[in-house]
Amino acid sequence: MVGFKATDVPPTATVKFLGAGTAACIADLITFPLDTAKVRLQIQGESKGLVQATASVQYRGVLGTILTMVRTEGPRSLYNGLVAGLQRQMSFASVRIGLYDSVKQFYTKGSEHAGVGSRLLAGSTTGALAVAVAQPTDVVKVRFQAQARAGGGRRYQSTMDAYKTIAQKEGFRGLWKGTSPNVARNAIVNCAELVTYDLIKDALLKANLMTDDLPCHFTSAFGAGFCTTIIASPVDVVKTRYMNSALGQYSSAGHCALTMLQKEGPRAFYKGFMPSFLRLGSWNVVMFVTYEQLKRALTAACTSREAPF
Repeated sequence: MVGFKATDVPPTATVKFLGAGTAACIADLITFPLDTAKVRLQIQGESKGLVQATASVQYRGVLGTILTMVRTEGPRSLYNGLVAGLQRQMSFASVRIGLYDSVKQFYTKGSEHAGVGSRLLAGSTTGALAVAVAQPTDVVKVRFQAQARAGGGRRYQSTMDAYKTIAQKEGFRGLWKGTSPNVARNAIVNCAELVTYDLIKDALLKANLMTDDLPCHFTSAFGAGFCTTIIASPVDVVKTRYMNSALGQYSSAGHCALTMLQKEGPRAFYKGFMPSFLRLGSWNVVMFVTYEQLKRALTAACTSREAPF
């Protein structure tokens, strides 16, 4: 067995809730530059037509985007919006990942054998619920990652300034901008991510190809990240564009998607695919491996504390 050994005592909902939030924050700290590069590539060319956008490309590829940002804005620009990102993960991942097993058990009425339908329902439910909790943090994170792309003045000076400015200039609804595409994205992402991880891990264990340890968690997480990127990229691009748009630029998420299609073509929906995959793949690996270990460590700690002397 690699890492912390599995205990006979199943982790509690509280352990899963805290473990998921903590693991997601660790994953964000490691992969945040890739996420920022993804956002920059996704919003590139949004105010221009297809021909103009092609002729004035500022960022090219993952490495090129990162190097351009470091050269023109400094290394710290890669972590624009990190505070909001960590706030988002602590509230967001705790709900969508930490409560997944509990909601899955609710849909299966406590049965240990959960079908694909029950898993999809649980993933959709916790993904949508997480958006209701963490949407403002997601808006601020995207705005921070996108700002300074044209070399102009910074839109926001700090995380709290961003919350305050958005609320003052765009109203309370500004902090909830893009909720609809975000609900759609996270229902899809959660289903693809958690259900795929669940299914791959179960298949590996049932076929006795691997044991429930780090290599199994790594393989399952990598597969989940790849599947999630393919499925979720189009709605993720629309979500990013709509959240970052100026007041009145798009009348709705659907209008944003239609504008992208007309001006930039179908390929626009997969802008930033490589950083999305690198980010989601690496994020999933770090998050799931850390989450599995944290669950075991916290469960062992709780068990030893409650055990009689």
